Amino acid sequence: MRLEAAARMDLIKKLWRARKLILVVLIPLSLLPLPLIHPTSEACCAYVLIVTAVYWVSEAVPLGAAALVPAFLYPLFGVLKSSEVAAEYCKDTTLLLMGVICLAASIEKWNLHKRIALRMVMIAGAKPGMLVLGFMCCTVFLSMWLSNTSTTAMVMPIAEAVLQQLISTGVADTQEDSETVEATEDDCLGDKEENLEKNQLERLYRRDSCVKQELCTLTELPTVETNGTGRKASKTSLGQLSLKQTNGQLPSTAISIPEPKKEKESKNSRYPTKRDHMICKCLSLSITYAATIGGLITITGTSTNLIFAEQFNNRYPDAKVINFGTWFIFSFPIAIIMLLLTWVWLHFLFLGCNFRETCSLSKKRKTRREMLSERKIHDEYIKLGPISYPEVVTGVFFILMTLLWFTREPGFVPGWTSLFEKKGYRTDATVSVLLGFLLFLIPARRPFSRAPRTTAGGGSTERDPDPLAPMITWKDFQNLMPWEIVILVGGGYALAAGCKVSGLSVWIGRQLEPMSGLPPWMVTLLACLLVSAVTEFASNPATLTVFLPILSALSETLKINPLHTLIPATMCVSFGVMLPVGNPPNAIVFSYGHVQISDMVKAGFGVNLIGVLVVMLAITTWGVPLFNLTEFPDWAIDRNVTGSL
Repeated sequence: MRLEAAARMDLIKKLWRARKLILVVLIPLSLLPLPLIHPTSEACCAYVLIVTAVYWVSEAVPLGAAALVPAFLYPLFGVLKSSEVAAEYCKDTTLLLMGVICLAASIEKWNLHKRIALRMVMIAGAKPGMLVLGFMCCTVFLSMWLSNTSTTAMVMPIAEAVLQQLISTGVADTQEDSETVEATEDDCLGDKEENLEKNQLERLYRRDSCVKQELCTLTELPTVETNGTGRKASKTSLGQLSLKQTNGQLPSTAISIPEPKKEKESKNSRYPTKRDHMICKCLSLSITYAATIGGLITITGTSTNLIFAEQFNNRYPDAKVINFGTWFIFSFPIAIIMLLLTWVWLHFLFLGCNFRETCSLSKKRKTRREMLSERKIHDEYIKLGPISYPEVVTGVFFILMTLLWFTREPGFVPGWTSLFEKKGYRTDATVSVLLGFLLFLIPARRPFSRAPRTTAGGGSTERDPDPLAPMITWKDFQNLMPWEIVILVGGGYALAAGCKVSGLSVWIGRQLEPMSGLPPWMVTLLACLLVSAVTEFASNPATLTVFLPILSALSETLKINPLHTLIPATMCVSFGVMLPVGNPPNAIVFSYGHVQISDMVKAGFGVNLIGVLVVMLAITTWGVPLFNLTEFPDWAIDRNVTGSL
């Protein structure tokens, strides 16, 4: 029996290790009757869509590899030609992402992100509440332009250095406090001895009164024994102070006075106190949440925004409503409200409700450890030295790219594209690729500069072997370019194109007609809750890629402006913040070991709820006049009629 049980367990272990391979083979085979029994274009497209979605959700194969499934299954089943599928894998947003990555590579190479983060933290101060808020603000700002994963990977080492400084000063403060208590007791003892020598009767009277008043002043009478050298050999502690019978007037039993309780971690813990552990948890989680919030602000902030923009523009080519400016105007207030509410929630959860103590900017209220932490941050900033020429160039390009994006087609006034004769040829990708290309040409050294370069050892100096070395190289760009995301986005475009050509999206819309009696806000709320729940277990880009065609068909069927459901769903798909597998920033923060899964679930649930409520507030208030959500637009009517035909 034991041998059979052992063999059975061994078989189960082998099957578990091979579960991904089994899933990869089993899913296509089990679904194969769908296109064989119903050899229609809709059934074939549904087969490809389900197989790809299962691969994405289960991550049985890498996301980029799963995104290539439509590239060979669509031509095999006759849904799309191979050349048509290939065209979907490189779109305008791919070029936009490449230009942004060039700028991000320059920011990271020349440590501009570190200078921005440290400077903002210096402004905020070292009070726990203000420290968390300062890190959140700088993370949000960086995440607007860089990927959420890159931003978290950049900011967490800085935060970890500050946390280690807090922990080390916490240990020092504990030792210093004990020394201070000893010194205070010694001073009090000296004063007592002088008084006892002056008046012995007064001493006896005081001791007798202490007994009658329930030993109210016993904490001021420590017992000290001295050895021959005059040093203290032993001393009773405040928590175990006892009086023994000496002259018949004092009680013969020992009386203990409870010591005030202090929150301490266990002996094996690396944190001096429980409060230090709470600060570490709060600061760590605040960074991943701030990176998610910052990614909502710009159309290039996260890959899900790019997926939405490209799929929306492909499905509704006549809708000229989504660009960098309109997205920023809608999402920036959302980010500000979410930032403040998330900070308040984390502060309440880990630091308590005493905002006055943890957020005061007064120098008189600063403790020793807070002053040391500020000094540590200041020293790190000093190590960066004065701002360099490459940092200035990167900052100028950063500002220039933002201004050109905003002023391309602002809507209320003619943009700079109106200076050209042909309209519609220039997009946000044109700007980003142009400026990204210039970073490969502009030298990293100031023109006509002969300054020598200090070697890594710091002793000798040498001339730069290449004075015309550019701001970034192709290797710098390649190290940051997320090719997996590019292929994943392309796979989403291919799936959307197949659903459109095969008529599957129209069929899905007809199945959702029973929801036509619901008001638009209810449909949007259900979509947000569904998407935010699924994205906790699946990757954000994969979840959005699956749901966008379904929600578009649903909106067209219910005669709702598609933006009313697509924009909130796009934002809520980023709220996978309850588990380490929800998104890469969560995994990065979890790897530092300050938080547990229970902490992430508890804090992430509140952040998820805050995000859904704020997005619903935005889409029903300032989103209505911004996108004209009260009417079913002409560009959606034309698409609906064309799809029905």
